[in-house]
Amino acid sequence: MRELRIRVLAGVFVVAGILSWAGARLWNSLGTLPSVPLAAPVVLALIAVVLTATALSLRARLKDQRERRPDAKGVDPMMAARAVVFGQASALVAALVAGMYGGTGVFLLESLDIPARRDQAVYAGFSVLAGIAVIAAALFLERVCKLPEDDDDHDGRGTAPAA
Repeated sequence: MRELRIRVLAGVFVVAGILSWAGARLWNSLGTLPSVPLAAPVVLALIAVVLTATALSLRARLKDQRERRPDAKGVDPMMAARAVVFGQASALVAALVAGMYGGTGVFLLESLDIPARRDQAVYAGFSVLAGIAVIAAALFLERVCKLPEDDDDHDGRGTAPAA
C-alpha cells in the first residue's frame, strides 16, 4: 500500500481551488452563486474526529500488543488496512472539497461588504480548516498503522502502511 503524498494532496487542493474560483466568477456573472452549506465544515470536522478516534484506538491497541499485556486486544491486519484506506480516501476528498471551498471563499473575499456573502466566506474558511484537519488526521492514522522497518530489508523502498 502506498503512503499519502503531501504534494499530491496540495496539488489537488490548488487545482480544485483555481477551478472553483474560476467557476465561481463565471457562475456569478451568469446569475447567483450557490451558497456554501453550513453543514460542510461540520461534516468535515466529524470525519476528522472519526479518523482521530480510530488512530488513537489503534495506537493504544498496538502499544498494548507490543508490551504483551495479557488483556491486550489484537489488531486485525485487514482492519488496519481498511482504516488506512478510509483515511487516504478521506484525505483526498477533503483536499478536493477544501480546495473547492477555498476557491469559492477567495472569490467571496471581493464582496465582504454584503452580509450574506461575508457569512458564505466564513463558512468556506471553516470548511478549508476542517478539510485540513481531515488531512492531518488521515496522515496520523497512516503513521499509526505503519509497519516498523525490517532490518533485513535493504532494497531502499522503506516501509509501507500495515496491510
